[in-house]
Amino acid sequence: MSGTLGIVILAHTALDRVAQVARFWARAGCPVVIHLDKAVDRAACRALSTSLADSPDVGFSPRHRCEWGTWGLVAATQDAATQILARHPAVRHVYLTSGACLPLRPARDLIRYLDARPHTDFIESAATSDVPWTVGGLEMERFTLHFPFPWRRRRGLFDRYVALQRALGVTRAIPPGIAPHMGSQWWCLTRRTLSAILEDPRRAELDRYFRKVWIPDESYFQSLARLWSEKIESRSLTLSKFDLQGKPHVFYDDHLHLLRRSDCFVARKVWPHATRLYDEFLSDNGHRAEQSDPNPAKIDRVFARALERGRRGRPGKVSQGRYPRAGREAGPTAARYAVFHGFSEVFADFGPWLARSAGATVHGHLFAADRVQFAGGATMAPGAICDLAGIRDANPTAFLQNLVWNARGTRQCFLFGPRDRQAIAPVLARDPNCELHVVTGAWAITLFRTNDNFGVLRAEAGRLQKIEETTLRAWQAPDAAARVRVWTLAEFLQAPMETMLPILDHLGPREARHLTEAPRLHPLDGFPQFLQNLRNMGMQLHLTGDFALPDVAQPQDRPTQKPVLVNK
Repeated sequence: MSGTLGIVILAHTALDRVAQVARFWARAGCPVVIHLDKAVDRAACRALSTSLADSPDVGFSPRHRCEWGTWGLVAATQDAATQILARHPAVRHVYLTSGACLPLRPARDLIRYLDARPHTDFIESAATSDVPWTVGGLEMERFTLHFPFPWRRRRGLFDRYVALQRALGVTRAIPPGIAPHMGSQWWCLTRRTLSAILEDPRRAELDRYFRKVWIPDESYFQSLARLWSEKIESRSLTLSKFDLQGKPHVFYDDHLHLLRRSDCFVARKVWPHATRLYDEFLSDNGHRAEQSDPNPAKIDRVFARALERGRRGRPGKVSQGRYPRAGREAGPTAARYAVFHGFSEVFADFGPWLARSAGATVHGHLFAADRVQFAGGATMAPGAICDLAGIRDANPTAFLQNLVWNARGTRQCFLFGPRDRQAIAPVLARDPNCELHVVTGAWAITLFRTNDNFGVLRAEAGRLQKIEETTLRAWQAPDAAARVRVWTLAEFLQAPMETMLPILDHLGPREARHLTEAPRLHPLDGFPQFLQNLRNMGMQLHLTGDFALPDVAQPQDRPTQKPVLVNK
């Protein structure tokens, strides 16, 4: 059984881990050929060779400079594969790995698995048109343009040369009989297929072509295997997952249980300092014979969630990688919250009453012009959010996001009105977590209770009504995502508590609630006549609703003192 599987390791760093993994394979009777990047220090190469001198089945292939996206990786693989096939005639499968790969199961499991499939090539090989993972916009063009410059070292020159070829209409001819395919570079090929690729009479022609293909290690063997393979299973036996930028996820010690669940034979990419992973999986005692087939689908959900988290983030949490690009967030805020527009003008001491009745954190006017009115008169909110209006107004959206994020687990409520800063109003409309409870025209009660020249009150009433109209249009727009409930002042005053009880039920827990007190309405004697006087001054009041005038004329003077709330 031993000797039928050969291992090729392409390494450039963490050579102590490379030695550990090579010994693991050699102990199982698998011949190993290691390729060391030409950029690796010679002293480090000699040290690795010396440390493995007692393992006759471990050899080293000629060194190439291996730069990402260039031909060097393919050339290194060709030489290492040629060497292992020539020196070990019993080898039936050759498994290509990197220095960051870690075996997850005993070598005998993999050997047994491959012996049961002696004519199967395991290589991810998908048609270019069907590949969803290409990053950078180069799909078919990577096969039809020239790429003589390394992307990572000479990115500007790389981009300009691509743009020049596009402008000139340059198109390379694909060699006859070659259908470009792409896939993971970590494959396991049979001797028959690999020998056919390496000994192809057209190899010089094919190598010249692929030498100028972008990222040829993801297409050379994947395309040529289609010419020679007796049977291809288009999948890699190496577990590797990628992030949004096409970079491999790195496995750390805390991924131990996740890797065990995958039942895969090899994982990439493992952090070289993940001591627990190396100790666990490379130890003879740590391995258990497994008969199950590799099943990365067991952990796919975890990585799918990681990708989604990277793409959209957490609701209400802005990542520096996405800020300030609008529309990329998972949600404007992290939790549900309620906004009460006009209620504090109708009820005396509405905020404290709502906090007692609903068990919520009820702030005052968070967007008041002079300062932020946090609950309880605090000058600082969780998350070190201060009450300075200037800081809040620099970015009202971020202020709201931070407030809701740092108070997760507690329902947040705050008061709002036409006297507040209105820049946040469209943001509230777009937020599905926002519940807007609106009493329109309630600002008139505050004017009614104010001792001021009536001409001044008339001008202020016109200003406030215009602001409220604009805000309502935003909140009631067809694309508004917030939950909005609107009452005119007249509608609300007809049955204020019948209106408030459903709101309280929605805010608090669903268990039975027994109200011990009701909010006190501001005295409104003479208020209908006050509204009529505004109309008589030429104002069109349409947000307050219709108030019937009493049969008996009411005195024109308004109260000069605020009513006192008496606790029973």
